[in-house]
Amino acid sequence: MGEQRDHFGAELRRRRMAVGISLRDLAGRTHYSRGHLSKVETGQKRPTAELARLCDAALDAGGELVRLATPARRTDLALGDAGEVWMMGLDSAGGGWFVPVTRREILLAAGASSISGLAVEAPEHVGEPYAALGAATFRSWFDQIRQYGQRVAPGVLLPTLIAQTATLRGMAGAAPPKARPGLLTLAARFAEYTGWMAQEAGDDRAALWWTSHAVELGEAGGDPAMRSYALVRRALITLYREDPDQTVELARQAQAEAVPARVRGLAAVREAQGLALVGDHARCHRALERARTLLSADPLGHDDALPALGTSTLADPVSTVTGWCLYDLGRPGEAGAILDREIARIPAEAQRSGLRYAVRRALAYAALGEVEHACELTVPLLAPLREIHSATVRQDCRRLARTLARWRGHPRVRELLPELTSTLRTPTTTGG
Repeated sequence: MGEQRDHFGAELRRRRMAVGISLRDLAGRTHYSRGHLSKVETGQKRPTAELARLCDAALDAGGELVRLATPARRTDLALGDAGEVWMMGLDSAGGGWFVPVTRREILLAAGASSISGLAVEAPEHVGEPYAALGAATFRSWFDQIRQYGQRVAPGVLLPTLIAQTATLRGMAGAAPPKARPGLLTLAARFAEYTGWMAQEAGDDRAALWWTSHAVELGEAGGDPAMRSYALVRRALITLYREDPDQTVELARQAQAEAVPARVRGLAAVREAQGLALVGDHARCHRALERARTLLSADPLGHDDALPALGTSTLADPVSTVTGWCLYDLGRPGEAGAILDREIARIPAEAQRSGLRYAVRRALAYAALGEVEHACELTVPLLAPLREIHSATVRQDCRRLARTLARWRGHPRVRELLPELTSTLRTPTTTGG
C-alpha cells in the first residue's frame, strides 16, 4: 500500500506539472486543501478513492489516477451447496431470519434435538380456474408489496415474500401443465425481489441465493430473461463491493444474450456505473447512451402479464443514473445539477428510490465544497434513513459523513455530524 501511495503521488505531481496547474489551483478544483494535496504528492498521506476521482477529472487523466489509488479486488459470488430446504424463523418483535440448508443438515438437527411445529403439506392438485385466479391475485399482490417496499425496512417484507414464493412454486407443481409456466415465472419475479430485499437488508449471501433460485424458477417457466437479469443483479452486488471490473464483466455478459431490450438496457446502465468507478468517462457515457436506446425501445418489459424487471419508479432512469455516475467520475457539480432535476421527478411515494438518489445528491454537493447546502439536503433524510433501513443507501451515507468530516469546524457540520453518525449506527432489520 505504501508503494501504491508513492506511485499515486508521483503521478499526480507529474500530471499536474505537465499541464501547468499549481497546487492552489488543484485545491480549488478538488476542494481539498493545498497542504493535504502536497502531503499526498509526497506520499505522506494516502489518497482516498474520492480524492483520486476528483484529481483524475481535474487533470483529465482518463482513469489512470483512479487505478493507482484503488486496489484491485474480486468479489466471491460462489454460493456453495445451498440445498433446497428453506429455514425461516420469526421473533416476537417482528424481526426474523432466513437461511437455506441441505436436507442432510435438517436430518442431523432432527437427530440431535426434538423438532416440532406445524407441518403444511403441499397441494396435490390445483384446477386450471383456481390456478388462473391464483396467478392474477399474486400478480396484484406483487405490485402492492413492491410499493410497500418503498416505505418500510426490508426485514418487514422478507417473511411475506418468502412465503409467497413458496406458495406459487407449490401451486405450479400441482397445477395443470398449461397453467404452470405463468405461475413459475411469477414465482421467479417474487424470488428476484426477495433477493433485492435481502441485499437491502445487508445479506449478500441470501441475495445471491434468491437470485439463483429466481433463475431456476424462470427457466422452469420458460422465461430465459431471468438468467440474464440475474447477471445484472449480481453486478449490483459487485458494484456496492466496489469491484468495477467484475461489475462491467457481468453487465456485458447480460447484454450479449438474446433477451428483451429492457434487460439489455438495464445491463448497460450497470456497465456505465462500473465504468464510472474506474474513471472511464468516454465508455461510461457510451454505455449510458446504449441504455437509453434500449430502454426507450422496451420501457417496461415485453410482457404485460409480468411485473417489470428493474426500477419502475424513475421517470428517466438513464438521466438519473447519469447523475450518479458523474459523481463517481469526479464531476460533482454536474452530478448535483442533474440529480436536482431528476429527484424532483421521483414520486413522493417512492421513498426508497428517492432516498437513494437524495443521499447521492447531498454527497455530490459536499464533495463540491458547498457544505451549507449539503447539510440542508441531508437533514430531511435522517428520519427516512432510520425507517427504511437500506444497507446500500447507508454505504453512500458513510461516504457523506466522511466528506462532511473534512469541515468539522463548520457550524452546520458540528450540529449535523453527530446525528448522522448516530443514525448510521442504528442496526438494520435484516429479516434475511
